[in-house]
Amino acid sequence: MPRLLGVDIPNDKKTVISLTYLFGVGHKTARDLCHKANIEPGTPARDLAEDELSRLATILEEDYTVEGPLRRQVQQNIARLRNIRSYRGIRHRMGLPVRGQNTQTNARTRKGPKKTVAGKKGVKDLR
Repeated sequence: MPRLLGVDIPNDKKTVISLTYLFGVGHKTARDLCHKANIEPGTPARDLAEDELSRLATILEEDYTVEGPLRRQVQQNIARLRNIRSYRGIRHRMGLPVRGQNTQTNARTRKGPKKTVAGKKGVKDLR
């Protein structure tokens, strides 16, 4: 398996698809990387030579923020929002959706499993 920036990229996939396994590299960025490094996007990743891998690594380090530095930057941005107590920071702190999604019926992924509230009317109280 070829390694780029400490991440193993899959052998049997095309190079352009394998590059998307890096955090911060999507389809368009992967295509741009292949073009800048003069690598055919359709070749399998296992066929990449050492000089091609080093070219990709240098381009990634110089021109793009990926993997560890990008993760750190995202965490710092969230911490800044929390510290200034902005609306988005409060939502992050409370573990609720941040981007204006509906929470009355959905948002189970962010809110977790349902918590039953005691004291609601049951079927017996209706008689």
